[in-house]
Amino acid sequence: MEPSFPMSSFLSIVFALGLILGFSRVSFALENGYKISHRKLVEPGPSCPLNFDVFRKMVVEGIPRPSFRDVPTQCNYVLEGIRVIRSEYLRTDGYFLPPSSTTKVCWESYRLLVSDLVSGFDIELACGYHPEWVSESCMNISSGSEFESLIPESKLQEVRCYCNQSLGNSTSCALCKENLGSLQASYLSGSGIGNASDCAGYSFMYAAGWVNPYGPTDVATAKCLFSLDFSPHHIRNKRYKILISGAVLGCVIGFFGAFAAAWFLWTRHRKLEREMEVCAKMETSLDSGFGSMTGSDTLVKFKFEEIKRATMNFSRENIIGQGGYGNVYKGILPDGSEVAFKRFKNCSASGDAVFTHEVEVLASVRHMNLVVLRGYCTATVPMEGHQRIIVCDLMPNGSLHDHLFGSVGKKLSWPIRQNIALGTARGLAYLHYGAQPAIIHRDIKASNILLDETFEAKVADFGLAKVNPEGITHLSTRVAGTLGYVAPEYALFGKLTERSDVYSFGVVLLELLSGKKAFMAANGPQALLLTEWAWSLVKEGRPIDVVDEEMPELGLTEVMERHVLIAVLCCHPVLESRPTMDKIVKMLETNLPIPSILIASAAL
Repeated sequence: MEPSFPMSSFLSIVFALGLILGFSRVSFALENGYKISHRKLVEPGPSCPLNFDVFRKMVVEGIPRPSFRDVPTQCNYVLEGIRVIRSEYLRTDGYFLPPSSTTKVCWESYRLLVSDLVSGFDIELACGYHPEWVSESCMNISSGSEFESLIPESKLQEVRCYCNQSLGNSTSCALCKENLGSLQASYLSGSGIGNASDCAGYSFMYAAGWVNPYGPTDVATAKCLFSLDFSPHHIRNKRYKILISGAVLGCVIGFFGAFAAAWFLWTRHRKLEREMEVCAKMETSLDSGFGSMTGSDTLVKFKFEEIKRATMNFSRENIIGQGGYGNVYKGILPDGSEVAFKRFKNCSASGDAVFTHEVEVLASVRHMNLVVLRGYCTATVPMEGHQRIIVCDLMPNGSLHDHLFGSVGKKLSWPIRQNIALGTARGLAYLHYGAQPAIIHRDIKASNILLDETFEAKVADFGLAKVNPEGITHLSTRVAGTLGYVAPEYALFGKLTERSDVYSFGVVLLELLSGKKAFMAANGPQALLLTEWAWSLVKEGRPIDVVDEEMPELGLTEVMERHVLIAVLCCHPVLESRPTMDKIVKMLETNLPIPSILIASAAL
């Protein structure tokens, strides 16, 4: 019989092995500067509202020890730890910083926590950190609500859009941080923590504690917004394996990718070269055409580099208008004069046709109530593409639309509105009867009436203008223009005459008088036309009710009523019932009788 193994000896061996393993774990933990126990070394006490346990838990459950390369790295780690704890306080209590009366006890608690987690590391001696660092503010912002009150709602919506999600993905993290950096640079002044404020960290604490649904203690949130990696050991090892596998796979397909990219770039380069050749030929054709125009000696061809300098390389800050054609920029020429640059989109047959047409129309007309053409630019520029730019005088007071419906605070007075109406009418009368051949604008609206330094009206934007040869009663053409300003016969049948412009002028005049848009909000599902609203008041014998009551310096009632009747007559649905522009000018300038419109209005 084999001798039996005593149970007592077996238990002794197990106990000894347990002691050895336990001692090894303790030694490992002490070498890495952490305690095995999850107990608090120092209780923050009721006077400190910050929750230090959340940071302790994140460190203990993550990799045993952060990879510190040097003291600055350690100090930055400690700084971000403060922000994590404060973010958690913002999430639970709504405040960025604890009460000032608790600063010292909170700081001492954090100091001892760091010393407990990283053996022998004193944050005051090593980093120069002081008690007030635990409650550094930015612009005296103490709560999440105060923070949001200083930031435009549109910017807050962008932050919520990009940061209100898991930030574990590199793309989502990058987009969130980009928006936070933009927010901090634009709306939060002050330098980083330790220099009187923590403005550099406020936007990130706001996103982690107020916006992100997972909160600052989430591993992905902490890594993205505070550069602290608390991933569990097995997750990080798996991540390393994935990275290595990806690198190997990348090397395998890299060669093929590089070859494909080189082929693509070469073919694209050849395509661009052919396009540039075509555009260059078109440019030569345009220049020769402009050179043969009447009065071309006053038409200046500007150099593209000159325009780039004048607009500060087409800075977004210099944009003063936008449309389907492209952007309008303000700029200053070398002689000090301020001008506007209408930059068309890149080379295309349709774009060149609109550009050429507008230059030709502007070059053929001269009137005090039409915008003045300074010159043009056609250029084919490497990396910039095909350039088409019209240069006109800058109108310092912007457009009529800006003053009626834009952000301009002060309303236009009645004398100014009256003068704008007359100036616009004179400009259109010149196009219809002074220019040879006559020109139909086709896009009269408030945004195309520009105002100079004395609020003199200048009709602009001739891209849709049509030349009307003498003896032709009307043109049949594709409908163009802006909804709400287009005459009924033109919108329905494509029948274009000078009185199509008269209708559009009537809508602009009603906007001037009422301060209301061509399309008005209504209680029902459909919008109400300004013309219908004005007609209804005139039929009820209340034309004065069309006039904006808040208009400064109101004129005589009979004069304002007269302007309302003229506007309504211009908007008559029957083409033949509308007056011509030269007759409208006389009615605005004098007491010329206004044709009766009450009988004709029954057709509405």
